[in-house]
Amino acid sequence: MSIVNTVLGPMDTSELGFTLSHEHLATNAAGILKTYPELVDRSGIIEQANATLKEAYREGLRTIIDVSTIDLGRDVEMMREVSKATGVHIIAATGNHLAVPRPFLDLAPEVIADLYVREIEIGIEGTGIKAGIIKVASDEGGVTTAQEIVLRAAGQAQVRTGVPISTHTWSPDRVGDEQVRILMDEGVDMDRVYIGHSNDDMDMSYLIGLLKKGVWLGLDRFPGGRRPGTPFWEERTQLAKQLIDAGHTNRIMLSHDHSVPKARYGLAVQEDRVKYNPDGYNFITRNVLPRLMDQGVSEDTINQIMVENPRRFFEGK
Repeated sequence: MSIVNTVLGPMDTSELGFTLSHEHLATNAAGILKTYPELVDRSGIIEQANATLKEAYREGLRTIIDVSTIDLGRDVEMMREVSKATGVHIIAATGNHLAVPRPFLDLAPEVIADLYVREIEIGIEGTGIKAGIIKVASDEGGVTTAQEIVLRAAGQAQVRTGVPISTHTWSPDRVGDEQVRILMDEGVDMDRVYIGHSNDDMDMSYLIGLLKKGVWLGLDRFPGGRRPGTPFWEERTQLAKQLIDAGHTNRIMLSHDHSVPKARYGLAVQEDRVKYNPDGYNFITRNVLPRLMDQGVSEDTINQIMVENPRRFFEGK
């Protein structure tokens, strides 16, 4: 087995258990909590996160990979508090999301890589909490100049530390292909790369092409349908079934891209988010997995996707 950094310290990968591969406790923007704290009901978020993750723990959840970065308002001390209270292991991320800090445009990728390596090997923001994954992001229209700098920095940090990479993509534009090209150019082993949001359309040719390059696929937007024209959960579940039937059970992971809705938005938006996904971190457990089993997917296959694949992803070859 191998060791992975969690917000409570290093943990053997054998202890990961049932894992959601792409989640958030809460998202915001860099500096908001410090500069405008009245906009964030931090205690309310913690209260709701504790309640929903305790419920998920009772239904089998053991680990979430929280891919919130600095530009998503990452709060690792909140993650640590919630993990202690709920028993759910939380893996925190270094890296960047779409809002790449402006100064990064003037920096060489190796300078940014040093920042990511520090958060992996020493800790984040003086807390001693070490990142266990590197997050990068590109979206509609493809990889921007700033995002390429970050991708190259992430690739260099991965090669130096062995910590895997998780990406945000926009599958209708086949953005994962661009990300893979850049990461391969930096010498990254594709077995250490998870291409996220790969179920925002039903293009099997794109997904099979990515799998042939050796990456992992994150089918990690459930229930789905929030972006116009994207599939709802039933179609996304069918996409997972197609990949299983095509022999790719050992390279896919499922997750929600969920975050606690309380206290970030106005009441109407909070209610809309709850209506969109009333099951929170349990949506896959309560809806997707039973649907797959109804379609003939075995319990062993479910265990492979939800338990064994995340473990293998962190262990590497």
